[in-house]
Amino acid sequence: MGGKSLSKNKKSEKKDVKEKKLKKTRKSKKSETSIDPKIILSHNLVPKMRVLTDKESKKILEKYNIDKSDLPRMYPTDPEAVALKAKPNDIIEITRKDITGTYKSYRIVL
Repeated sequence: MGGKSLSKNKKSEKKDVKEKKLKKTRKSKKSETSIDPKIILSHNLVPKMRVLTDKESKKILEKYNIDKSDLPRMYPTDPEAVALKAKPNDIIEITRKDITGTYKSYRIVL
């Protein structure tokens, strides 16, 4: 009977060691794949973005006669929102260039 309990302890120890190794590799892989926010915003396929001030936000909402709830949404975990250090309820102005000209759109951070 004593032999069985020892083998169970060894198995549980091995399992604990495997779980610790998995956690370490998950952490290291996560940090390896994270990208510097400055690089994201400077990429040529990412449109220019900025966080509007409270005054600018009010002007835009009045100009288009809309509420914040009418704006398209952006999660605070989106790479662009993280790079801009946007907080919930911030409005992001997105300026895109096209062959027909330049136009702006707006999103709210949830």
